Amino acid sequence: MIITRHSFHSTGEPLFSILIPTWNNLPLLQLCVASIRKNSTFPHQIIVHVNEGNDGTLEWVKEQQIDYTHSTENIGVCYALNAAAALATTDYIAYMNDDMYVCPDWDNYLYEEIKACQSEYFFFSSTLIEPRKTGCHCMIAPANYGTSPEHFEEERLLNEYAALPFNDWNGASWPPNVVHRNIWNLVGGYSIEFSPGMYSDPDFSMKLWQAGVRLYKGVSKSRVYHFMSKSTGKLRKEANKEGKREFLDKWQMTSRTFYRYFLAIGTPFEGVRKEPEKSVHYSVKKIGNSLKRRFT
Repeated sequence: MIITRHSFHSTGEPLFSILIPTWNNLPLLQLCVASIRKNSTFPHQIIVHVNEGNDGTLEWVKEQQIDYTHSTENIGVCYALNAAAALATTDYIAYMNDDMYVCPDWDNYLYEEIKACQSEYFFFSSTLIEPRKTGCHCMIAPANYGTSPEHFEEERLLNEYAALPFNDWNGASWPPNVVHRNIWNLVGGYSIEFSPGMYSDPDFSMKLWQAGVRLYKGVSKSRVYHFMSKSTGKLRKEANKEGKREFLDKWQMTSRTFYRYFLAIGTPFEGVRKEPEKSVHYSVKKIGNSLKRRFT
Protein backbone atom coordinates (compact mmCIF):
# COMPACT_ATOMS: atom_id res chain seq x y z
CA MET A 1 0.00 0.00 0.00
CA ILE A 2 1.49 3.31 -1.12
CA ILE A 3 -0.16 6.61 -0.16
CA THR A 4 0.78 9.92 -1.75
CA ARG A 5 -0.05 13.32 -0.23
CA HIS A 6 -0.33 16.83 -1.60
CA SER A 7 -1.28 20.06 0.13
CA PHE A 8 -2.14 23.32 -1.65
CA HIS A 9 -1.74 26.78 -0.14
CA SER A 10 -5.16 27.69 1.25
CA THR A 11 -6.63 31.17 1.33
CA GLY A 12 -8.17 32.51 4.52
CA GLU A 13 -7.90 30.99 7.99
CA PRO A 14 -9.80 27.67 7.99
CA LEU A 15 -11.80 26.57 11.05
CA PHE A 16 -12.23 22.82 10.46
CA SER A 17 -10.07 20.31 8.62
CA ILE A 18 -12.75 18.25 6.87
CA LEU A 19 -11.67 14.71 5.98
CA ILE A 20 -13.61 13.13 3.10
CA PRO A 21 -12.77 9.58 1.97
CA THR A 22 -14.02 8.83 -1.54
CA TRP A 23 -14.03 5.76 -3.77
CA ASN A 24 -14.89 6.47 -7.40
CA ASN A 25 -17.93 8.60 -6.50
CA LEU A 26 -16.99 11.75 -8.42
CA PRO A 27 -20.50 13.25 -8.94
CA LEU A 28 -21.30 12.82 -5.24
CA LEU A 29 -17.94 14.22 -4.16
CA GLN A 30 -18.38 17.25 -6.41
CA LEU A 31 -21.79 17.94 -4.87
CA CYS A 32 -20.45 17.46 -1.34
CA VAL A 33 -17.55 19.88 -1.86
CA ALA A 34 -19.81 22.40 -3.62
CA SER A 35 -22.18 22.36 -0.63
CA ILE A 36 -19.32 22.96 1.81
CA ARG A 37 -18.14 25.92 -0.22
CA LYS A 38 -21.66 27.29 -0.70
CA ASN A 39 -23.34 26.66 2.65
CA SER A 40 -20.60 26.96 5.29
CA THR A 41 -20.39 29.99 7.57
CA PHE A 42 -16.60 29.72 7.89
CA PRO A 43 -13.78 28.78 5.51
CA HIS A 44 -12.52 25.22 5.97
CA GLN A 45 -9.62 23.06 4.90
CA ILE A 46 -11.04 20.24 2.77
CA ILE A 47 -8.88 17.11 2.59
CA VAL A 48 -9.99 14.30 0.30
CA HIS A 49 -8.58 10.80 0.36
CA VAL A 50 -8.91 9.37 -3.13
CA ASN A 51 -9.25 5.57 -3.21
CA GLU A 52 -8.31 4.46 -6.73
CA GLY A 53 -9.79 7.54 -8.41
CA ASN A 54 -10.01 5.91 -11.83
CA ASP A 55 -13.25 7.79 -12.56
CA GLY A 56 -11.49 11.15 -12.82
CA THR A 57 -11.58 11.97 -9.10
CA LEU A 58 -7.82 12.44 -8.76
CA GLU A 59 -7.63 14.83 -11.70
CA TRP A 60 -10.61 16.78 -10.35
CA VAL A 61 -9.22 17.33 -6.83
CA LYS A 62 -5.96 18.52 -8.40
CA GLU A 63 -7.83 20.95 -10.65
CA GLN A 64 -9.79 22.24 -7.67
CA GLN A 65 -6.58 22.60 -5.63
CA ILE A 66 -8.06 20.54 -2.83
CA ASP A 67 -5.62 19.01 -0.36
CA TYR A 68 -5.61 15.27 -0.94
CA THR A 69 -4.07 11.90 -0.24
CA HIS A 70 -4.23 9.10 -2.77
CA SER A 71 -3.93 5.33 -2.87
CA THR A 72 -4.02 3.32 -6.08
CA GLU A 73 -6.36 0.80 -4.44
CA ASN A 74 -9.23 1.07 -1.98
CA ILE A 75 -7.60 1.05 1.45
CA GLY A 76 -10.81 1.55 3.41
CA VAL A 77 -12.07 4.33 5.64
CA CYS A 78 -9.67 3.89 8.58
CA TYR A 79 -6.41 4.16 6.63
CA ALA A 80 -7.96 6.89 4.47
CA LEU A 81 -8.97 9.07 7.41
CA ASN A 82 -5.63 8.69 9.15
CA ALA A 83 -3.74 9.50 5.97
CA ALA A 84 -5.84 12.59 5.32
CA ALA A 85 -5.58 13.73 8.96
CA ALA A 86 -1.81 13.98 8.55
CA LEU A 87 -2.46 17.07 6.38
CA ALA A 88 -4.78 18.77 8.88
CA THR A 89 -3.76 22.31 9.81
CA THR A 90 -6.60 23.35 12.15
CA ASP A 91 -7.57 22.57 15.75
CA TYR A 92 -10.73 20.74 14.75
CA ILE A 93 -10.95 17.59 12.67
CA ALA A 94 -14.28 16.88 11.02
CA TYR A 95 -15.14 13.65 9.22
CA MET A 96 -17.66 13.66 6.39
CA ASN A 97 -18.69 11.11 3.78
CA ASP A 98 -18.72 11.95 0.10
CA ASP A 99 -22.44 11.16 -0.20
CA MET A 100 -23.46 14.11 1.98
CA TYR A 101 -24.71 17.63 1.25
CA VAL A 102 -24.33 20.18 4.06
CA CYS A 103 -27.17 22.60 4.73
CA PRO A 104 -26.55 26.31 5.44
CA ASP A 105 -24.71 27.15 8.68
CA TRP A 106 -24.10 23.49 9.53
CA ASP A 107 -20.62 24.44 10.75
CA ASN A 108 -21.70 27.48 12.73
CA TYR A 109 -24.02 25.40 14.91
CA LEU A 110 -21.22 22.91 15.63
CA TYR A 111 -18.80 25.70 16.42
CA GLU A 112 -21.30 27.29 18.82
CA GLU A 113 -21.33 23.99 20.74
CA ILE A 114 -17.53 23.84 20.73
CA LYS A 115 -17.24 27.35 22.17
CA ALA A 116 -19.90 26.67 24.79
CA CYS A 117 -18.26 23.54 26.22
CA GLN A 118 -14.90 25.28 26.89
CA SER A 119 -13.00 22.01 26.76
CA GLU A 120 -11.25 19.80 24.24
CA TYR A 121 -13.15 16.77 25.53
CA PHE A 122 -16.22 16.69 23.29
CA PHE A 123 -17.62 14.80 20.33
CA PHE A 124 -20.33 16.47 18.25
CA SER A 125 -22.32 15.16 15.30
CA SER A 126 -24.51 16.90 12.77
CA THR A 127 -28.02 15.57 12.25
CA LEU A 128 -28.60 13.66 9.05
CA ILE A 129 -31.63 14.05 6.82
CA GLU A 130 -32.25 10.79 4.97
CA PRO A 131 -34.67 9.70 2.25
CA ARG A 132 -35.85 6.58 4.09
CA LYS A 133 -36.10 5.20 7.61
CA THR A 134 -33.47 2.80 8.89
CA GLY A 135 -34.66 2.23 12.44
CA CYS A 136 -32.13 4.68 13.87
CA HIS A 137 -33.56 7.54 15.94
CA CYS A 138 -30.67 9.93 15.22
CA MET A 139 -31.83 10.84 11.72
CA ILE A 140 -34.63 12.92 10.27
CA ALA A 141 -36.39 10.37 8.08
CA PRO A 142 -38.11 9.77 5.82
CA ALA A 143 -37.38 13.06 4.08
CA ASN A 144 -36.69 12.26 0.45
CA TYR A 145 -34.97 14.95 -1.59
CA GLY A 146 -33.38 12.48 -3.99
CA THR A 147 -31.09 9.47 -3.84
CA SER A 148 -28.53 10.62 -6.41
CA PRO A 149 -27.08 13.90 -7.70
CA GLU A 150 -29.15 13.54 -10.87
CA HIS A 151 -32.41 13.45 -8.92
CA PHE A 152 -31.42 15.78 -6.07
CA GLU A 153 -34.05 18.41 -5.25
CA GLU A 154 -31.61 20.94 -3.87
CA GLU A 155 -33.89 23.97 -3.98
CA ARG A 156 -36.71 22.16 -2.17
CA LEU A 157 -34.27 20.92 0.49
CA LEU A 158 -32.92 24.42 1.08
CA ASN A 159 -36.45 25.75 1.44
CA GLU A 160 -37.59 23.06 3.86
CA TYR A 161 -34.64 21.63 5.84
CA ALA A 162 -34.76 24.07 8.76
CA ALA A 163 -38.46 23.47 9.41
CA LEU A 164 -38.16 19.68 9.71
CA PRO A 165 -38.96 18.92 13.37
CA PHE A 166 -36.17 17.40 15.47
CA ASN A 167 -34.29 17.92 18.75
CA ASP A 168 -30.71 17.63 20.00
CA TRP A 169 -29.91 14.00 20.81
CA ASN A 170 -27.62 11.94 23.01
CA GLY A 171 -24.58 10.36 21.45
CA ALA A 172 -22.22 11.13 18.60
CA SER A 173 -20.71 8.56 16.31
CA TRP A 174 -21.43 8.71 12.61
CA PRO A 175 -20.22 11.45 10.29
CA PRO A 176 -20.47 14.32 9.93
CA ASN A 177 -18.73 14.75 13.26
CA VAL A 178 -16.06 16.94 14.78
CA VAL A 179 -13.44 16.39 17.46
CA HIS A 180 -10.52 18.45 18.74
CA ARG A 181 -7.25 17.62 17.02
CA ASN A 182 -5.54 16.92 20.36
CA ILE A 183 -8.16 14.30 21.23
CA TRP A 184 -7.92 12.77 17.74
CA ASN A 185 -4.17 12.40 18.25
CA LEU A 186 -4.62 11.13 21.82
CA VAL A 187 -6.71 8.14 20.67
CA GLY A 188 -4.73 7.59 17.47
CA GLY A 189 -7.45 8.37 14.93
CA TYR A 190 -9.46 5.50 13.49
CA SER A 191 -8.39 1.93 14.29
CA ILE A 192 -6.96 0.15 11.26
CA GLU A 193 -7.94 -3.29 12.61
CA PHE A 194 -11.48 -2.35 11.53
CA SER A 195 -10.46 -1.92 7.90
CA PRO A 196 -12.20 -1.50 5.52
CA GLY A 197 -14.22 0.39 8.11
CA MET A 198 -17.32 -1.40 9.36
CA TYR A 199 -17.84 -0.70 13.10
CA SER A 200 -14.99 1.81 13.13
CA ASP A 201 -17.50 4.52 14.11
CA PRO A 202 -18.58 2.99 17.45
CA ASP A 203 -14.95 1.99 18.04
CA PHE A 204 -13.84 5.62 17.68
CA SER A 205 -16.59 6.73 20.06
CA MET A 206 -15.51 4.07 22.55
CA LYS A 207 -11.86 5.15 22.30
CA LEU A 208 -12.97 8.69 23.12
CA TRP A 209 -14.92 7.34 26.10
CA GLN A 210 -11.83 5.52 27.36
CA ALA A 211 -9.84 8.76 26.97
CA GLY A 212 -12.30 10.64 29.20
CA VAL A 213 -14.75 12.21 26.75
CA ARG A 214 -18.26 12.39 28.22
CA LEU A 215 -19.89 15.10 26.12
CA TYR A 216 -21.44 13.35 23.13
CA LYS A 217 -24.07 15.47 21.41
CA GLY A 218 -26.02 15.31 18.19
CA VAL A 219 -26.78 18.90 17.16
CA SER A 220 -30.23 19.23 15.60
CA LYS A 221 -29.68 22.59 13.90
CA SER A 222 -26.53 21.34 12.15
CA ARG A 223 -28.19 19.50 9.28
CA VAL A 224 -26.74 17.46 6.45
CA TYR A 225 -28.55 15.58 3.70
CA HIS A 226 -27.35 12.02 3.23
CA PHE A 227 -27.77 10.10 -0.03
CA MET A 228 -27.09 6.94 2.02
CA SER A 229 -24.21 4.47 1.80
CA LYS A 230 -23.00 4.89 -1.76
CA SER A 231 -19.56 3.42 -0.91
CA THR A 232 -20.28 0.85 1.81
CA GLY A 233 -22.59 -0.91 -0.60
CA LYS A 234 -19.52 -1.84 -2.65
CA LEU A 235 -17.90 -3.77 0.21
CA ARG A 236 -18.04 -7.53 0.51
CA LYS A 237 -20.81 -8.80 2.77
CA GLU A 238 -18.39 -10.42 5.24
CA ALA A 239 -16.92 -7.02 6.18
CA ASN A 240 -19.90 -6.13 8.37
CA LYS A 241 -19.77 -9.42 10.27
CA GLU A 242 -16.00 -9.13 10.76
CA GLY A 243 -16.30 -5.58 12.08
CA LYS A 244 -19.04 -6.59 14.48
CA ARG A 245 -16.90 -9.42 15.84
CA GLU A 246 -13.81 -7.19 16.09
CA PHE A 247 -15.70 -4.69 18.25
CA LEU A 248 -16.99 -7.45 20.53
CA ASP A 249 -13.53 -8.96 20.97
CA LYS A 250 -11.85 -5.61 21.55
CA TRP A 251 -14.30 -4.08 24.03
CA GLN A 252 -16.00 -7.17 25.53
CA MET A 253 -19.40 -5.85 24.55
CA THR A 254 -21.43 -5.32 21.41
CA SER A 255 -21.69 -1.92 19.78
CA ARG A 256 -25.41 -2.03 20.53
CA THR A 257 -24.67 -2.36 24.26
CA PHE A 258 -22.23 0.55 24.10
CA TYR A 259 -24.65 2.77 22.19
CA ARG A 260 -27.56 1.99 24.49
CA TYR A 261 -26.04 1.97 27.97
CA PHE A 262 -23.11 4.36 27.58
CA LEU A 263 -24.23 6.91 24.97
CA ALA A 264 -28.03 6.40 25.01
CA ILE A 265 -27.69 7.28 21.36
CA GLY A 266 -30.68 8.83 19.64
CA THR A 267 -32.56 9.74 22.83
CA PRO A 268 -33.26 13.40 23.71
CA PHE A 269 -30.08 15.16 24.80
CA GLU A 270 -29.57 15.15 28.58
CA GLY A 271 -26.06 16.54 28.98
CA VAL A 272 -22.76 14.98 29.99
CA ARG A 273 -22.85 11.17 30.00
CA LYS A 274 -22.07 9.11 33.10
CA GLU A 275 -20.98 5.53 33.63
CA PRO A 276 -23.89 3.12 33.06
CA GLU A 277 -26.00 2.55 36.13
CA LYS A 278 -25.77 -0.93 37.56
CA SER A 279 -29.04 -2.71 36.90
CA VAL A 280 -30.30 -6.24 36.41
CA HIS A 281 -30.91 -5.58 32.73
CA TYR A 282 -27.39 -4.20 32.17
CA SER A 283 -25.86 -7.12 34.08
CA VAL A 284 -27.78 -9.59 31.93
CA LYS A 285 -26.53 -7.77 28.81
CA LYS A 286 -22.92 -8.04 29.99
CA ILE A 287 -23.33 -11.76 30.57
CA GLY A 288 -24.89 -12.11 27.13
CA ASN A 289 -21.98 -10.23 25.54
CA SER A 290 -19.52 -12.55 27.30
CA LEU A 291 -21.35 -15.61 25.99
CA LYS A 292 -21.33 -14.18 22.47
CA ARG A 293 -17.55 -13.80 22.61
CA ARG A 294 -17.14 -17.38 23.78
CA PHE A 295 -19.52 -19.19 21.51
CA THR A 296 -19.64 -17.21 18.24
